[in-house]
Amino acid sequence: MTTHPAAVVPNPLFTDPETEAKWRARFTAPRMSLPSWAENAPDRNLYLSNADGTWEIYAWDRSTDTHRKVTDRPNGTSHGTLSPDGERIWWFADNDGDEFGLWVSEPFEPDGSDAWTAVEGVGAGYPAGLEIGEDVVAVGASTDDGTTVWLSRKGGVAEVVYANEHDGGVAALSKDEALLVLAHSEHGDNRHAALRVLSVESGAAVAEKWDGVGKGLDAISFSPVLGDNRLLVLHERRGREELLIWDVAADTESEVVIDLPGEIVADWYPDATALLVVHTFEARNTLYRYHLTTGELSELDTPHGTVGAANVRPDSTVEYSWSSAAHPPVVRALSPDGVERVLLESDGPKAPGSDDVADVFVDGPGGRVHALVARPAGAPDGPLPTVFSLHGGPHSSDEDRFSGYRAVWLDAGFAVVHVNYRGSTGYGSAWRDAIEGKPGITELADVAAVHDWAVREGFADPAKCVVNGASWGGYLALLALGTQPERWAVGVAGVPVADYLAAYEDEMEPLRAFDRALFGGSPEELPELYRECSPLTYVDDVRAPVMVLAGENDPRCPIRQIDNYLDRLAGRGAAYETYRYDAGHGSLVIEESIRQTAAEVSFALRHLEG
Repeated sequence: MTTHPAAVVPNPLFTDPETEAKWRARFTAPRMSLPSWAENAPDRNLYLSNADGTWEIYAWDRSTDTHRKVTDRPNGTSHGTLSPDGERIWWFADNDGDEFGLWVSEPFEPDGSDAWTAVEGVGAGYPAGLEIGEDVVAVGASTDDGTTVWLSRKGGVAEVVYANEHDGGVAALSKDEALLVLAHSEHGDNRHAALRVLSVESGAAVAEKWDGVGKGLDAISFSPVLGDNRLLVLHERRGREELLIWDVAADTESEVVIDLPGEIVADWYPDATALLVVHTFEARNTLYRYHLTTGELSELDTPHGTVGAANVRPDSTVEYSWSSAAHPPVVRALSPDGVERVLLESDGPKAPGSDDVADVFVDGPGGRVHALVARPAGAPDGPLPTVFSLHGGPHSSDEDRFSGYRAVWLDAGFAVVHVNYRGSTGYGSAWRDAIEGKPGITELADVAAVHDWAVREGFADPAKCVVNGASWGGYLALLALGTQPERWAVGVAGVPVADYLAAYEDEMEPLRAFDRALFGGSPEELPELYRECSPLTYVDDVRAPVMVLAGENDPRCPIRQIDNYLDRLAGRGAAYETYRYDAGHGSLVIEESIRQTAAEVSFALRHLEG
């Protein structure tokens, strides 16, 4: 086995003590996610926090304003929820970040007992949905054999109510616990799901909804009112994400038509007379209240930036997490009479702010490309070393939100460019799906158009451009280094797809299903297309120094296919370094994130200065 050169992790990264303290504080400052609460005991809440240096689950009793740390695991915990009565906390127990495991539960009020398996009879797997009622629990899991859904009634041993080789999972449970909604891809496309409704009593299918090829459906939730079995659904019939309400019993539906540009998602107000709408347009969000009877749309007073999540309390208070590029995250509450306050805030040090981002729109080969760009405060006019930071997903997007990672590149003197390439969400279905049939190559054509703009306008120094990203962004970074070698001086790829054929063999089954939908078939069916879109095909054309970061337990971008790529770099004597860590697809440990970030920035600085 080839021994690959290890990355240099500087400590400190910056010689200036103030800059060093500032960038680290953006990572270490305590943060909290938006709390969720028990449906029938809303004073009992859960949230995620990094307060002790690792992202873990915390319990919050609002009636006494007491907080406690629930989980404490070496690689952190990211999935948790509450039983409707608030008596038990459920969390997903995987192994060192491999995402494969079981749901366990423990009391909200600790009694000295350990967490134990939450539902007897459920097999281990990758999580594929969970719905907890008072008498019914539905658990979904995916394995190499496909998707399985178990149903437990009145605390009994779970029984299988659905098993299929295709990807899917649990989506929603009605308030009366009579109906269970599954998302499935039996039609062969897990990127555009169909919905099936089962009777909880019998397990039989009672309704089905599919909008056809290339048009997905997403079950958001049933009405929160007992006896009202209307289901709020996200659809894309007109080429963007919109809403409909499906009366499952009557099998009738009504589309919720809201005249706003961009895309929307929503959830119910507690009395089901209105919806809380999150509107996404050009990398920013706004909140609205939409009255279902009158059609009145009222904008809520929220700051300019990005809403990470939002929900409505029983008293109609809207709670939401928010940040912008310049302002660190905060969890806010907006009362029905418009009074706003900070809901959750740590007593610890606050994260320093950063520089704002600006919008740039560039004509690309598939249409107008939206990019977000930032320059260090006080930087001189003229071209700067520039990092093109490519988001993962691919069905995600870069937004006007706070990023300690972006900020450290700015601190180091780099301009930063984010490209919402074809494949990104928030710009309509056609833009998102334009990468079908040729992923990677399509996105990089948009990145090239933005790179051309940055050089032409004197924003970026063409001799000092860095391409980086993680996950799908890491895949794009490696592919860019091989297919566009003349553009890049340095490359950094975190947890990437590096050898697509080997990645397909080793990755978790839901991602294999995603790849089949994205490429139009499996590698056995389309071997040449997979090779054309694989970074390994172009590894001998890479000119720039490369850093690759990899998780030993990563089920999404497994380690073997990364080693295949690194071995090829080593075989031709290329300049590269590796950073390997004992976790999965990223890290929930703050010091680990700091080490990785320092290694990446240091790598770029050393090679550009050299």
